Order: sequence, then structure tokens, then C-alpha cells
Amino acid sequence: MKYVWYDFETFFQQAPQLNPARKLITGVICGVRVEEITENPMQDIRYLDKLIDELAKGKALEKILRA
Repeated sequence: MKYVWYDFETFFQQAPQLNPARKLITGVICGVRVEEITENPMQDIRYLDKLIDELAKGKALEKILRA
């Protein structure tokens, strides 16, 4: 099996479609509020970080996305 490695920027650029609800994720990750990050690739990375952290804590996806 051959693995292809991407950096995060390439991963997000090539993603078929990012969930628009990701913009509803709020909070602090690594000491920075995700909703205040202005660089798009970094903000998408931090949304992913926050999502994984909250899911690992057992939170429901609906709660994380504020749905």
C-alpha cells in the first residue's frame, strides 16, 4: 500500500467540501480563540483540533457545532 502525505494546507485545499457549520465551532485551542483566527488555513486546522478535542472528551457533535 502506498501512502501519500499532504501538509494541512494541501489537505484543506483538496477537500471536496468543508462543512459550513465548522464556523459555529467556538472556544480556545492552544491558548487562541478559534473564531478570532484570521488566516484561513490556520483557522481550519484549529477547527479540526477543537472538534477532535471535544469529541475525545465525549461531547456530542450537535453540542460542539452549537446546532
